Amino acid sequence: MTDRGDGAFGALLDAEWSVGTRLHGGYLLAVLARAACESPAGAAHPHVTAVSATFVEPPEPGEAVARVDTLRVGRSLAQVRATLAQRGRTCVEAHVTLGVLDDSDPWWSAHEPVSLPPEQDCFLAPVDPPGTDVSVPLMAVIEERVNPEHLAFAFGAPSMRGEIASWQRLADGSDWDPLSLLVALDPVPPVSFDLGLSGWVPTIQLSAYIRRLPAPGPIRVRMSATDVGGDRMDEVAHAWDDKGRLVGQATQLAAVRLPR
Repeated sequence: MTDRGDGAFGALLDAEWSVGTRLHGGYLLAVLARAACESPAGAAHPHVTAVSATFVEPPEPGEAVARVDTLRVGRSLAQVRATLAQRGRTCVEAHVTLGVLDDSDPWWSAHEPVSLPPEQDCFLAPVDPPGTDVSVPLMAVIEERVNPEHLAFAFGAPSMRGEIASWQRLADGSDWDPLSLLVALDPVPPVSFDLGLSGWVPTIQLSAYIRRLPAPGPIRVRMSATDVGGDRMDEVAHAWDDKGRLVGQATQLAAVRLPR
């Protein structure tokens, strides 16, 4: 990312962070959040703590411009507006809240970590899933191991529970941080697969919260759906670190093709 001055940052969108031919939504959020962190507002508030984004149209891999406008800088947080544009057209627009995170335990929490089999007993999601001609380059940079109990859809027998959970690591061995957690909070495959709904599920709006700095090691991510109808579906994701602490959560509204 290159600072061009006056709140503009040059970005090179990497096709490796794609699902099929589309750049991953969580990756695009991370690009905007990085621009926000590198703006003057991020000087005293270095961590993304909340993002609310609208996906206007999908950008292509290649050059893009992230523009950051500061709305307010206070003692404990800063708020900015960030826009990702390509060829003069707005692709993603977000409001980003910045602050200072630490690795302290929660004072209170109602969410226990999702129960998963050991990593080695879970299914490693491939770049080229069998039985489909859709490649998922994202799986080369995210090592995702899905709970085998949540893979019945792959055999034509979806559980209809509307839930998919997995272990996740960064494939290059890096530790998770607030920016990369935004990718994890938009997991693949979409939970619609567990409802017998195949095909692309484009994100319309996504809001994410980063709660604390994650401990080194893998994270556990659970994605679940609450309601599906009107060609729309909500997806709710929670992520826990290797100490069992909630480190991030997200809610998104996505388009889905329903049976007629």
